[in-house]
Amino acid sequence: MPDEPGPLADREWRLIREDVRGGPMQMALDEVAAETAVDGGPRTVRVYRWRPSCLSLGYGQDPDTVDWAACADSGVSVTRRQTGGGGIYHDADGDISYSIVAPRSELPGDLLDAYHLLCAPVLDALDDLAVDADYASESVPAVWPPACYLRALHPAHDVVADDRKLSGNAQYRRRESVVQHGSLTYAVRAAAHLDVFAGHDVTPERFREQVVGVDELVDASRAEVVATLEASLSSWADAHEGSWTAGELDRAREKVEDKYAAAEWVRRRPGGRP
Repeated sequence: MPDEPGPLADREWRLIREDVRGGPMQMALDEVAAETAVDGGPRTVRVYRWRPSCLSLGYGQDPDTVDWAACADSGVSVTRRQTGGGGIYHDADGDISYSIVAPRSELPGDLLDAYHLLCAPVLDALDDLAVDADYASESVPAVWPPACYLRALHPAHDVVADDRKLSGNAQYRRRESVVQHGSLTYAVRAAAHLDVFAGHDVTPERFREQVVGVDELVDASRAEVVATLEASLSSWADAHEGSWTAGELDRAREKVEDKYAAAEWVRRRPGGRP
């Protein structure tokens, strides 16, 4: 049975189905989608895939927490998000990501209310897949804070199943727009996830005690999970199927060159210096 439309479904939304691109381009497209929504274009719900696999650093993360040589050797790209928190290894096959982008004036001013509004279609999708998941009921101590999936669990925006983290979600707010993006683990790639970080002694076994993938919980292919998430986002927003315009792609490529693939942004240290 289709999920019910959400409270913002009376606006114009577009659904962009799973979009396969490099990490810097994915982050640039989030920013471009925000510009489009503010300029009177459609709001965006989308699902995307990181190819090649990518480490996305939190906005204020120290680049010394990255094993740059290991990333280069394994072909993992590195970018930096506009959102805070720790780094996330987005495996090309094990990760499923989404974004919801809308004008700030249309969303709750309270951060917790906004998270719960925008996480609703993600939880609906998991429910449709028969995954017993919900927000973390209480804070859980961190294992290693530089890695997002090993940070302390936050009841506002971390989704757990089987007492392990399944999905992390984050927002950044500009004066006129809000971007929420999230990472849903389809399959845990513990060793690959840990290899991109430097300066820790976390084992893959310990990582698996903290993190779970959808493939461990239900018998569903990655394609089935993607399709279910797309359907839930589309229903929640009452979105029409859409795509990026040529102008949006051009602007995103400029942002990749100027920011999301540039050392001045990716390798900058806390305080703003590369």
